[in-house]
Amino acid sequence: MSEVIYLDNASTTRISQDVIDAMIPYLNNFYNPSSIYTSAQNIRSKINECREFIANTLNAYNSEIFFTSGGSESNNWAIKSVADTFSNKGKHIITSKIEHHSVLNTTKYLEYHGYEITYLNVDSGGFINLNELKKSIRDDTILVSIMYANNEIGTIEPIEEIGQICHDNGILFHTDAVQAYCHIPIDVRKSNIDLLSVSAHKFGGPKGIGFLYKKSNIPLIPLIHGGDQEMNKRAGTENVAGIIGMTKAAEIAYPSITERSNCEILLRDHCIKRILTEIPYSRLNGDRVKRLSNNINISFQFVEGESILLYLNKYGICASSGSACTSNSLDPSHVLLAIGLPHEIAHGSLRLTISHETNMNEINYTIERLKEVIQKLRSMSPLYDDFIKM
Repeated sequence: MSEVIYLDNASTTRISQDVIDAMIPYLNNFYNPSSIYTSAQNIRSKINECREFIANTLNAYNSEIFFTSGGSESNNWAIKSVADTFSNKGKHIITSKIEHHSVLNTTKYLEYHGYEITYLNVDSGGFINLNELKKSIRDDTILVSIMYANNEIGTIEPIEEIGQICHDNGILFHTDAVQAYCHIPIDVRKSNIDLLSVSAHKFGGPKGIGFLYKKSNIPLIPLIHGGDQEMNKRAGTENVAGIIGMTKAAEIAYPSITERSNCEILLRDHCIKRILTEIPYSRLNGDRVKRLSNNINISFQFVEGESILLYLNKYGICASSGSACTSNSLDPSHVLLAIGLPHEIAHGSLRLTISHETNMNEINYTIERLKEVIQKLRSMSPLYDDFIKM
């Protein structure tokens, strides 16, 4: 057994040596791709090759891919740009209650500036209701933003159906695909997706790089003003090594989506079955089947999620209780509250997210240690003691 068992891949993934090797020459190659001399233009050509590969993974055009610093920037850019561009048509936007905070805090910002936001409910599995979506659409609705797959509970939303509803009503559709890209096959044309956000470090690429897909017929106002990089839409000298690394990671992950998913599902389902069977008063969060292949989110009654993490850390097991972006908050997950969990159960949640590198020995070791941890924590809980005595 290795010293560290890494089960927090929804937060970030390991960069493979192949990705590092691809990046190193472009860390040393210091030329600015906006310069006109040959060495710089060679870098420009490489960036364009990367753009073409990324576009092909989505059934998109090269001119529809814009490199950004990651998912949060892409989400901000997509939503704020649509709000600015189409404010003359309306100021109503629809999203869901379980979006990433880079979406929810952006819509809160827009509310402060006079926009009206509808936050769709989700059911106990984390799915939006398509009929509620249809009923929420108004004459002044300009955008629907629904994530492709949830980062905490792994639920995969009915993206094609959502896209069709938006298309039929002449409304733009944005999806945060940070957890989905290179984990689920995505076809932006088939799904009627107008804008899509991605972050490289969720599929084996480096941090600080991502992209925004924007359908070619949609005007896009820059979020960052300055030079004419990224087709005059996103100012700032390109993160060349990051773009190279992200593309290499996609080159590795994209062709093997099905193979990797099948391997992860075997481990995921084995882990879920053992935990629910062997640890009483536990429950799975998110849909049992329509979930990301690497996601395991379990709530345990009578314990605190933070305490679970601290004990697992002593065993060298890296896990989380939810989104890494809210790890410093003492509040329960907004996602778990949205699917109907009471505060006391939401607080006792654990998210394990595996990868194609995870093996069965690591899963079984984690389960055995988790059983010990839960038993120990419950033995110190007066609530559990009172419950057992009832």
